[in-house]
Amino acid sequence: MPKQKSHRGAAKRFKKTGTGKIMRHHSLANHIMTSKTTKRKRKLRKSAEVTGKFAENIKDMLLR
Repeated sequence: MPKQKSHRGAAKRFKKTGTGKIMRHHSLANHIMTSKTTKRKRKLRKSAEVTGKFAENIKDMLLR
């Protein structure tokens, strides 16, 4: 049986931490930044954890 491949689109968007959590980047941080506050832009730079059933689905895409 051939090796399983990870979902390349998911692999580029999500990262797995050492403890197995799935991290994602925030949206809305690309353009039209002048109308956003400095505090909001600073918070958008940080990664966020994916939780719940969605995290389980992504783990399957990344082959656990």
